[in-house]
Amino acid sequence: MIMQLSEEHEALRATVEDFAQKEVAPVIGDFYIKEKFPYALVAKMGEMGLFGLPVGEEYGGMGGDYVALCVALEELGRVDQSVAITLEAGVSLGIMPLLRFGSDEQKQRWLPDLAAGRTLGGFGLTEAGGGSDAGATRTTAKLDGGEWVINGTKAFITNSGTDITSLVTVTAVTDRGEDGKKEISAILVPSGTDGFTVAPSYSKVGWNASDTHELVFDDCRVPEENLVGTRGRGYAQFLSILDEGRVAIAALSTGAAQGCVDESLRYAREREAFGAAIGTYQGIQFKIAEMESRTVCARLAWHDAAAKMSAGMSFKKEAAIAKLVSSNAAMDNARDATQIFGGYGFMNEYPVARHYRDSKILEIGEGTSEVQKILIARHLGL
Repeated sequence: MIMQLSEEHEALRATVEDFAQKEVAPVIGDFYIKEKFPYALVAKMGEMGLFGLPVGEEYGGMGGDYVALCVALEELGRVDQSVAITLEAGVSLGIMPLLRFGSDEQKQRWLPDLAAGRTLGGFGLTEAGGGSDAGATRTTAKLDGGEWVINGTKAFITNSGTDITSLVTVTAVTDRGEDGKKEISAILVPSGTDGFTVAPSYSKVGWNASDTHELVFDDCRVPEENLVGTRGRGYAQFLSILDEGRVAIAALSTGAAQGCVDESLRYAREREAFGAAIGTYQGIQFKIAEMESRTVCARLAWHDAAAKMSAGMSFKKEAAIAKLVSSNAAMDNARDATQIFGGYGFMNEYPVARHYRDSKILEIGEGTSEVQKILIARHLGL
């Protein structure tokens, strides 16, 4: 089967590539070093319609599909992962829970600004004591006089503390069954709500131009109608959101892997050692050949998962495979690219240094590599 982009998707790819190369690449290094959020670039992505790619026109979106989002993420990931993850999380974690499970009123109120990139949304799932074990949620939400009273903390939440963040959807224990099993629901909390505190930004190894915070809820009260989806189905709802998000992360990871190939090819042609360009030496050629092979396999994997998802077919196993293969490719390619660049690869001014710092989290976020292997094995009947 030949996996080829449609004319519309190819046009989008070319547009995002031009934006990434001409507008993101020249400035993002400075944002990264200063650990500043690139508001102007995010606003431009909003104007381009990137946040609204999979959102229906009735909510101000582009009426496209998830493949379109993945195409955009791959091109952004080639240049910088901080910008790419801001888009990925803004859509798959900020928009999709509302789009998939929100009420008509919630969609009408929040989606137009989110789809236009005027605001950002986050999703509070992870806690200090519950990462891969999301079922270990300790945050609670109890009904009192027609309001949810939320108490607890969330960790590592993307897009949760920017000046344009409008909401965070959080998972919380809303009851317990007779057997003690937790009933977990999803609840929308608008930014600025009393009792909702955004902690200072983390000091991170990578993704330094993206926004990540711990969130604290102390008797935070929101209306009962802020429940997103069905009570007691919050965890299950988010698992389905994660399946989609893994395809998006796979596309972003593929972009990162491709970016390492791009930079290594350029450097191998320019850098001379022992009287010749280093690209003429077989050792470098073999390394770049392996990098390219990993990238192609990663791209095929996310295209396969996205195609099944768009066709309404089961894609959980394919999403896990794509996430596993592509995140490994990004990390392996970043390591090899840094080796090819030598001492220069250790300097933050070079894109490969950013990819080296950034790529490790791709093997952790939205399901660790170990979780992906468990999911794949489970679908094989083990």
